Amino acid sequence: MNEKATPELRRAIGLPHATAMVVGIIIGASIFVQPSEITGQVPSVPGVFLVWLISGMLTFFGALVCAELASIFTETGGVYVYLKEAYSPSVGFLWGWAMFWTMHSGIIAAISVIFARYVAYFCPLGDVGIKVVAIAVILLLSIINYLGVKQGSRLQLLFTLGKVLAVVFIIVAGFILGSRVSDHFVAGSLANQSVSLHSFFLALVAGLFAFGGWHMVTYNSEETIDPQKTIPRALMLGALIVTLCYIAMNAVYMYVLPLDKVASSTRIAADVANTLIGFGGGAFMSSLVIFSTFGALNGIILCGPRVYYSMAQDGLLFRWVGDIHPKHRTPYKAIFLQAIWSSVLVATGTYRVLFTRVVYTEWIFFALMAFGLYVFRRRSNIVRSYKIWGYPVVPAIFIVFSLAIVVNQLVSDPRESLFGLVIVLLGMPVYYLWVKKSPKERKS
Repeated sequence: MNEKATPELRRAIGLPHATAMVVGIIIGASIFVQPSEITGQVPSVPGVFLVWLISGMLTFFGALVCAELASIFTETGGVYVYLKEAYSPSVGFLWGWAMFWTMHSGIIAAISVIFARYVAYFCPLGDVGIKVVAIAVILLLSIINYLGVKQGSRLQLLFTLGKVLAVVFIIVAGFILGSRVSDHFVAGSLANQSVSLHSFFLALVAGLFAFGGWHMVTYNSEETIDPQKTIPRALMLGALIVTLCYIAMNAVYMYVLPLDKVASSTRIAADVANTLIGFGGGAFMSSLVIFSTFGALNGIILCGPRVYYSMAQDGLLFRWVGDIHPKHRTPYKAIFLQAIWSSVLVATGTYRVLFTRVVYTEWIFFALMAFGLYVFRRRSNIVRSYKIWGYPVVPAIFIVFSLAIVVNQLVSDPRESLFGLVIVLLGMPVYYLWVKKSPKERKS
């Protein structure tokens, strides 16, 4: 009897590719946009650096939490698997539900819109044109990742190396050339402005958005070579590299431009380049943002479908969502399902609305994930190859800050925040209706 073997995911992601995934996903568009959001809320040089330092520290603490969890569970799906195993399949389902409808698809849509806006620097586009370009890049990268994880991860490595070299070049050039144009790095703050705790947390949310995506490398465990060692190393290396790049980039911004200009700029990176090298600087920086967002989108589009694949394998989605392409060995139906919904979000939403709805709901689950570490430590049958540094203090700090961000966001923008929360909670009745279905109904 010659039965056709069920196709499986291909292991092709090594440490360089996994680290490139962490760095490349995080360094997207936000470092070229978010500094203005942060400086507007915290109008002082020490305050801005403190926000970026705490954002990097929290990201590193989150990476440490994920590192231990990744050393325990090597199944595809990452955070979905950790939540499912720590609590119940319903909690894992809520993560996947929120990912698809707002969090992950929303990030894809938001970054693709930023990509299109910077394309418009070279060829003016109206609102419709920006949406068309954003949707086109989503579809293009979805096709590339449909063709194989090797193609997607190699593209990720290439673009990550390119953008890190470009960031290093900007940092060096900024401090060399910036001395000609700037004496305001030592300026303390914008006149007559103080910072409230509320404003500081709003700035912190913006900073954490710029660090978003650090956890996504965990989604590809079954496609990673020696995932119990590779993923923890990639998480920690990636978080450190990005934190250093971000702090240095912000130092350049504030070295070259006065704080009021940093706070009001909508294209901070382009404004810095124009100040440093005059005509053509904005074009150079806009090209870098296009390059950077393209690479970040590739990584995000690569990772997400693995969660939907894992959910389908567990019977929590239609079985066909988990189909693996017999030749390319990718979850191709999940890839195109993600592409379609992300394109719908582009066509109907705006960057700011997506930003508000996406960021804080993710941190609810991050807090649950970190608390799950305490749950697993109490289970005697759990085998791990890595133990988090600073346990139990580090995950506790991460949980406290995660919950503080959630509460602050609910208070500061209750309407949009509640909308995002409602979308998440709607997943619970859907889950219970779904599990009542027969296996035959779930396949259809």
